Amino acid sequence: MELSKETIRKLRWLIVFTALVVVAFINYRLIFQAVVFCWNIIFPFVLGGAVAFILNAPMQFFERNLFIKRKYREKPWAVKMARPCSLLLSLAAVIGVLFVVIFVVAPELGNTFVSLGKSVQVFLPQAQMWAEQLFQDNPDIVGWISGLDFDWDKMIQTGVDFLKNGAGNVLSSTFIVAKTVVSALANFFIGFVFACYILLQKEKLSAQVTRVFYAFLPKKTVERILEICALTNRVFKSFLTGQCLEAVILGAMFMVAMWIFRFPYALLVGILIAFTALIPIFGAFIGCVIGTFLILMVSPVKALLFVVMFLVLQQVEGNLIYPHVVGGSVGLPSIWVLMAVTVGGSLMGVVGMLVFIPFTSVVYTLFREAVHSRLKRKRIRI
Repeated sequence: MELSKETIRKLRWLIVFTALVVVAFINYRLIFQAVVFCWNIIFPFVLGGAVAFILNAPMQFFERNLFIKRKYREKPWAVKMARPCSLLLSLAAVIGVLFVVIFVVAPELGNTFVSLGKSVQVFLPQAQMWAEQLFQDNPDIVGWISGLDFDWDKMIQTGVDFLKNGAGNVLSSTFIVAKTVVSALANFFIGFVFACYILLQKEKLSAQVTRVFYAFLPKKTVERILEICALTNRVFKSFLTGQCLEAVILGAMFMVAMWIFRFPYALLVGILIAFTALIPIFGAFIGCVIGTFLILMVSPVKALLFVVMFLVLQQVEGNLIYPHVVGGSVGLPSIWVLMAVTVGGSLMGVVGMLVFIPFTSVVYTLFREAVHSRLKRKRIRI
């Protein structure tokens, strides 16, 4: 039986692919080391791309609302200065947020932790007494609880010794620490410069990449790639912007409500819930648990009222705020959102939870389009 040239070509590529898979399986350790080496090289540029993607949203806002309005469109200086000025304003906004956190919020958090330490010293004996009253009919449990010794000074000294020993082990080699710090600063500097270059030249870079695609790939393939890139950019940007805005609104709601009802640690719990709310589905509940524990140190009754307030505000946020702020930008059914959060958290932690929801939304949208297209070609309606 004679084989056609096309069949021989396919067999040749199949043999080459099989050989490569076998070689990769045998030398998997060497390949893993090569992947790690390559990742360390491209990491600053990946970091710069991520920074550029995040800064692009506020930069577009400033550029659209300050420089591209009708009265500035025909002025050459406005067109020329729109991009760098918008980038500087975006950087100033980020630096301003960091300044507020470091010089305004941090001292308040420090005072909160000091008062929390005093509350713990008062709460532990009270909790021990409550436990003894609760289990007064069981002498064994009461005896075990009575035998617990909460020596606060000893606990602090143990923590200090642990930190000293841990710091001594970690800082045993000054050269290693200095090398790590210098490497991190160098990666950040390279990534920052790369991000600024991307933001200032994004149209030019986009045109160059598009020309490369059209030069080496079929036209239909390039058009499909550009559609997927546009969909990915739109979904990720809408999700991250909406999620951050929703977290800020939720944290502010808790801070104001706790201040009105005279709950302790209003600022700390509000900031905590704002940060944990960035984690979809489970984040706000993590903040609720920690906030309840903090308030429990001061007043069990207020801790119970805080849980009630959390449930009420969570319903308001889930039914009124979240649909309007984030809306249907993600476009995922709830079951797939839960799956994306679970898988992303298992693989990459908190970052995975944030990334996998829009990533899953893109895959879900593309798969849905493929299914509808195939059903349409087969003339099947379900």
